[in-house]
Amino acid sequence: MFAKAAVIGTGMMGPGIAMTLALGGVEPVILGRTEESAAKGLEYAHRALELLRANGLAGEAAPIRASAKFDEAVAAADLVVESAPEDMAFKQDLFLRLEAVAKPDAVLASNTSGLSITAIGEKCARRHRILTTHFWNPPHLVPLVEVVMSPFTDLAVAQTVHGLLARCGKVPVLVKKDTPGQLGNRMQMALVREAAHIVREGIADAEAVDLAARMGFGIRLPAYGILEHQDIVGLPMCAGILEYVASDVYNGTEAKAHRELIAQGHTGAAAGRGFHEWPAGKAGEVRARRDGFVMQVLKWWKATS
Repeated sequence: MFAKAAVIGTGMMGPGIAMTLALGGVEPVILGRTEESAAKGLEYAHRALELLRANGLAGEAAPIRASAKFDEAVAAADLVVESAPEDMAFKQDLFLRLEAVAKPDAVLASNTSGLSITAIGEKCARRHRILTTHFWNPPHLVPLVEVVMSPFTDLAVAQTVHGLLARCGKVPVLVKKDTPGQLGNRMQMALVREAAHIVREGIADAEAVDLAARMGFGIRLPAYGILEHQDIVGLPMCAGILEYVASDVYNGTEAKAHRELIAQGHTGAAAGRGFHEWPAGKAGEVRARRDGFVMQVLKWWKATS
């Protein structure tokens, strides 16, 4: 069904998504606002592909192109994936434009990490062919893609996209209800909220929080899911622990620790400080550590699956 795709966005996400589709035999076009930005996106996609090949994680891929000719690329595509800024009004207008140009049977997908796909497509006529394909960052490495349905999405369409992503080497999951944060981010935000609260309350510092996550429960997650752990330990014991701890878990809706740091100008790595200190070069080192670890996990996963 999917022979050609148009991927909108030339930052990290768009090229990574295009490269993934190419590994599944789909011919993608990376769409940029200018030919120059599209060319930079294509260069990024090729670098990501070569990185995977160098680590034995990718084989043959369909050709990837770059273009600034929006209407031409969208009109030829069986699948369109947008990775535009997380702005609801912008995405709503974009999907109206996509629907006006795309083939009637084309699937229109958003890579939004949290906005409602129901709201994004609410002004469109062919809402049954609109869904979310949320690739996780970095998209060329992280296997998970959340396929999120609106109440109007045709189940067969969602299942077809799910199958395509599996052929591309991803691990797609079907999210049946469109809800804030989708699936993975709902769990991640609960963890972020508690981690920030722990630091704000002086229970532990940011370094200890991150080490506990990386070297404790986090290190087993690639091979051992959260609910698998509950079942293996036994639900009676886990229920007792949950009820004891839950009464003291932070459940506020304000990002107090974040806002206090922001007010001080400590906005994260780009500013030199957030929860951690970020001297020059450290962010690059952390990204390299992350990507290297993910590739080792992917090699293990490939060897054992």
